[in-house]
Amino acid sequence: MTIPLTTNFRMPTPLLTVDLTAIAANTQFFSNHIGGELMAVVKADGYGLGARDVARTALKNGATSLGVTSLDEGFALRDAGFSARVLSWLNHPTEADYAGAAEASIDVAVSSVDQLRAVAQAAGRARVHLHLDTGLTRDGADPALWIDLCRRARQNELEGRIEVVGVMGHLPEGDNLGAPSSRVGCELFDWGTDIARLTGLTASMRHLGATTAALTVAGSHHTMCRIGAGLAGIDLSRTVHLKSPMTLAAPLIGVRSVRAGTSVGYGLEWKATESTRLGLIGLGYADGIPRSSAERGEVLVRGTRRPVVGRVSMDQIVVDLGREGGEIGEPAVVFGSGADGEPTVREWADWSGTIEHEIMTRVGERVTRRTTNHASLNEEAA
Repeated sequence: MTIPLTTNFRMPTPLLTVDLTAIAANTQFFSNHIGGELMAVVKADGYGLGARDVARTALKNGATSLGVTSLDEGFALRDAGFSARVLSWLNHPTEADYAGAAEASIDVAVSSVDQLRAVAQAAGRARVHLHLDTGLTRDGADPALWIDLCRRARQNELEGRIEVVGVMGHLPEGDNLGAPSSRVGCELFDWGTDIARLTGLTASMRHLGATTAALTVAGSHHTMCRIGAGLAGIDLSRTVHLKSPMTLAAPLIGVRSVRAGTSVGYGLEWKATESTRLGLIGLGYADGIPRSSAERGEVLVRGTRRPVVGRVSMDQIVVDLGREGGEIGEPAVVFGSGADGEPTVREWADWSGTIEHEIMTRVGERVTRRTTNHASLNEEAA
């Protein structure tokens, strides 16, 4: 928690604070837990935490490579000076800049023959991870087409067009302990890697497990795991306690006393049951406050949780401060680690009927951002 709770502290603007020491601790936990290499997934601007900051912190604390969704995200990392291995796995089958990827030494995932052809025809010797669908039915290769894909990839290798350095998959129910789909997916992945080997491919990297599978499905570990949500403090399996790195707070920009029966917000759906003080906060659904959280969400003011009342507007919410109330400029903590009693990202996800990932990645650009960096845990211990 980095927001002072004293009544004489005044906030000028909504503020999102990212604690890099929490990301460092989470990286170290997973690095020790998985027993193999750790790919730090920094897609979607590092789950809203800042891709560069997350990447830099993760690489200092046990990660050996970086994962992104798009080539543009990969190019941005290269432009920022990162030299670690980068993998991009969701690229247009035929129109992506595969020549640029090869030139920037960015690995690309391939899940179809058409995509393989486009990669092989690009300039340079591209590094490829063949992607097998192991149950999600999304962007991996259909198992029925896998043998042909592996054979063609091997032929392209022999022609010097590509280098197959990895085989990858993804499990659909890693957060569901004992899910049959995880066993089936692991068996399918083992079959896929056997096929790759029998066709002459010698991929050194085999990665199936992401955060939840890495925690709950030991058979998903292989040579590397892709950890993104876990670095951001998210564990959908709820089997471990990770550190939350994100705190969102905003000042009260209006305070008024109202009588019993006073209604608030569009539709006038909420009415005060007694005299109280209402606080206005300049955050709304355009800033990431879920509209579906209306009259369930809470914020922390003066060390006490206060309910959000009325509908969430585009730019503002109203909270019931009670009779003790608060003053203009005082901070209201929307979410944080929970250490001081403030709501957590997980609670906001539950109130909104969604997942923590969505809450973290939807904080808008109007919110000022800062990082707290006390150096990596290794550096602190030195």
